[in-house]
Amino acid sequence: FFFHPHPANPHPLWSRGLGDVYKRQMQSTRRDFMKSATAAAVATATIPAMADEKKKPLFKISLAQWSLHRTIRGGTIKNEDFAKVTKQEFNISCIEYVNQFFKDKAEDMDYLKDLKKRADDLGVKTNLIMCDGEGRLGDPDNAKRTQAVENHYKWVLAAKFLGGHSIRVNAASGGEYNEQLELAADGLSRLSEFAAKHKMNVIVENHGGLSSNGEWLAAVMKKVSMKNCGTLPDFGNFHDYDRYKGVEETMPFAKAVSAKSHDFDESGNETKTDYIKMMKIVLNHGYNGFVGIEYEGRQKPEMEGIKLTKQLLVKVRKELTESA
Repeated sequence: FFFHPHPANPHPLWSRGLGDVYKRQMQSTRRDFMKSATAAAVATATIPAMADEKKKPLFKISLAQWSLHRTIRGGTIKNEDFAKVTKQEFNISCIEYVNQFFKDKAEDMDYLKDLKKRADDLGVKTNLIMCDGEGRLGDPDNAKRTQAVENHYKWVLAAKFLGGHSIRVNAASGGEYNEQLELAADGLSRLSEFAAKHKMNVIVENHGGLSSNGEWLAAVMKKVSMKNCGTLPDFGNFHDYDRYKGVEETMPFAKAVSAKSHDFDESGNETKTDYIKMMKIVLNHGYNGFVGIEYEGRQKPEMEGIKLTKQLLVKVRKELTESA
């Protein structure tokens, strides 16, 4: 307890030296208060940051629309409802469209606005659009190759409007190994130049032909040598090529990853791909972005296959987080 004498009428004790004691006590109290306040401020600023950092997942999960291709083609689900189904059925908030399901809508702004609004209203993010059927970007015929490049322009713009960062393309070509490498690099370079103007990426999936050869696809990326041209490694599309080697070779250029799944054992593990081993490769390359579920199995209905794939990815993420 401190008394505060009025300057014009000092307390008797004040005149006996206690004024100096009072001043020292007040200064000490003020210093202690400032230290406590500063410590509290630092703690308040640091703890949430540490918590956020601690909660940050090793990777995020998205859903590739191809996982539902039979259901969509059968008419049970419409393309416009993809975001809704993804959110409500699987509690996933990031989607990857396939252009085949709205092939004639790439330049239909009313349709794209509706598609975007549906996703935005649900808090669902668009990651990319997978593009097929627009010609071979490595076609040996220059005119056809040019046409294929230009055919993809509209999808670059559509993906950007929907909020995505990339379009996934195919590096199909013809001819000998090195010839295809040169042709694919040419088409990808030209398309990537257009995409760069719109701050978008062009990413290649290992999707048949020489693109399913990890060494070849990595060589194409090095030949193109553009920051916005990369890969989308798919766990299951390497065919006769070692899938772990292929992912290892293409991950340095990855801007998205596709977790392909077909069948599961009694423990919920994918029967063709060791997900722990594969995800270690992915993470070792510093990739912490979206890993897209792409279920292609027939033993389970598509809805169930997607859920099993998500459960496996969540389990793997938990195991790798705990062992880190």
